[in-house]
Amino acid sequence: MKKIKIFVAACLILGFSGCTDNFEEINKNPNLIDQISPGTLLNEVIYNMASNNLSNHYNVNAQLMQVQLSYPEFYAGIQRYEVLETTGNSQWNAGYKWAKNIREMLATAEANQAVNYTAIALTLNAWIYSNLTDTFGDIPFSEASRAEDGILQPKYDTQAHIYTQILNDLKRANSLYDHTQGMNYGTDILFANDTRKWQKFTNSLRLRLLLRTSDVRPTSYSEMAAILQDPTGSPIISTVTDVAVLQVTGVTPNISPWSRALDFSNEHSVGKFFMDVLNDLEDPRRPLIAGEAVRNTVKIGYKGIQSGYDEASFDYSPSYMNNQQVIAPMIIPILTLAEVEFIQSELAQKGHWSDAEGHFKSGIRAAIELWTKQALPESYFDSPLAKYDGTLERIILHKYLATYFTDNQQWADYRRTGFPRLPTTKSMLNGGVLPSRLLYPDVQKIYNPANYKVASAQMGGDNINSKVWWDVK
Repeated sequence: MKKIKIFVAACLILGFSGCTDNFEEINKNPNLIDQISPGTLLNEVIYNMASNNLSNHYNVNAQLMQVQLSYPEFYAGIQRYEVLETTGNSQWNAGYKWAKNIREMLATAEANQAVNYTAIALTLNAWIYSNLTDTFGDIPFSEASRAEDGILQPKYDTQAHIYTQILNDLKRANSLYDHTQGMNYGTDILFANDTRKWQKFTNSLRLRLLLRTSDVRPTSYSEMAAILQDPTGSPIISTVTDVAVLQVTGVTPNISPWSRALDFSNEHSVGKFFMDVLNDLEDPRRPLIAGEAVRNTVKIGYKGIQSGYDEASFDYSPSYMNNQQVIAPMIIPILTLAEVEFIQSELAQKGHWSDAEGHFKSGIRAAIELWTKQALPESYFDSPLAKYDGTLERIILHKYLATYFTDNQQWADYRRTGFPRLPTTKSMLNGGVLPSRLLYPDVQKIYNPANYKVASAQMGGDNINSKVWWDVK
């Protein structure tokens, strides 16, 4: 019964919703966790975190970043910058639930000297915790998921400390991969046991996080350059076959995060800013993302609506989101070739790498081809908005389009750079200022009050305007 008591205590601290799914099975078999192999938990973690991240992208990131908006309901909601203590519950609960599984996977992999699984566990742990800390700021980390050690109220680590650890973990992971050693505990659903692709994901994730911290961590640029200058020792995603994109087959349990595809499109219109950019580019992704707007039963092209819209300001039924995107077979991007190309373009634009324009164009091609499955015509770059103009703003605008469907990357880039320049409306709350973070889940005040108070104080208050560590723009 000791394990069950610890399990319940951990649920109280992190929130019950992340702990109930397998409770009966664990209650019947308290030794279940002792029987896993290094690969037992891998696919479950990949699928569930990717699915949860996509749902959060749609419900939080996409509304904040004016990609899609609730319609016709608008009087409340995150599109108007109304953030509640429950807004981040899904990400918090899922993140800690699956981070606990990664902790068990890592321990088992190290005990079995399964170096590839160790490297993968370190990579997935960095992926999960980077999303958590980028969303909330300071969070439980070094003492998280340690109820069995008697730690029922984990301290919150600073974001700077968390980043230091996960960046070190990714560097270590890269050094561990052994491509002569097989992965003998099942076939993973992301890379089908291709350790070379896993290694490229590890290093590409490290590039993402180094860029994220480049304004507050002096060595980030030189570390990025070192990775790029060593394609043999530190390979990165460089072709369309390398991408970390989960292929959702529709075969149980690998099914769409939307049990009803209509929930993706009903009462969800595309945002005006997002669609206007795609329209200016005459972008081939438009019909894949949304349907056409209608005026008096006549289709009038792709037209979105503003955040906190005023119905009197438009006389058409706007473009709704295309629910075919979430009908399997479908994709869930985790880290794409386009993102890696835009990272290199930004690095070059800032003088730390070469060929900013080449990587900019490659990023656009990769982003569009991911969705259309067709080569992009060169005529696309005839559009003034598709031309590289030497500015960070232009790079981030196209990266914003490219990271559609990718967890909270659009919001993270906005906070780091201030781009793209999103319009404000009279209906927005918080003075029209886009939130810098989500609030800690309300259960933290109840079950971890002392550490919650310390964390809130060091963050400058548990409010949506307290900036995360790397947001210094």
